[in-house]
Amino acid sequence: MLAVTEPAKLPVHEAKAGDPAAWDVLFRRYQLPLYVYVFELVRNEQASLDLVQEAFIAATRHIESLRDDSEFGSWLFGIAHQKCLQLWRSKRRVEVPLEELPDLPADTDDAPDDILIHHEAEEQVLALLERLPVDQRSALLLHSVEGFSLQEIAEITGVPVGTVKSRLHNAKRAMRRLLERHEDT
Repeated sequence: MLAVTEPAKLPVHEAKAGDPAAWDVLFRRYQLPLYVYVFELVRNEQASLDLVQEAFIAATRHIESLRDDSEFGSWLFGIAHQKCLQLWRSKRRVEVPLEELPDLPADTDDAPDDILIHHEAEEQVLALLERLPVDQRSALLLHSVEGFSLQEIAEITGVPVGTVKSRLHNAKRAMRRLLERHEDT
């Protein structure tokens, strides 16, 4: 599980002052978790890369609007979330098939059968996750994969905390039903 926690020494203040080295640190820190989140929403590698780049460009342009430097992570995820919404609105969300999962490293201790079972289970969960409405999928990914709190998810998605709780509850219930139906087949 990737957890996005704010390290104590992120150079947000320096980035606000225009320091390119500070932006490089922030980019390296958030590039991968942001990409994973965006990819899980749009399911397209190139679109995900583009959206992450657009999110960082928007962040550099609007860094002065960030009130609390310690909130940089959730603020950046909020920008990326809005970029995803803009993409869906403009394209009416075209379904993209799941891409192949990367191979595990050769030095793993797992037996080949265990690796295959793990890959198949992961593919099935991802396919079921795609069946959730976007708002539920987003809340579930932000909470379970990225480790954001309910309050942070509310800030990222621009909805009240109660709505986030409802979306998480409904997403978990829907995933449970989908998994039960899938096991019955």
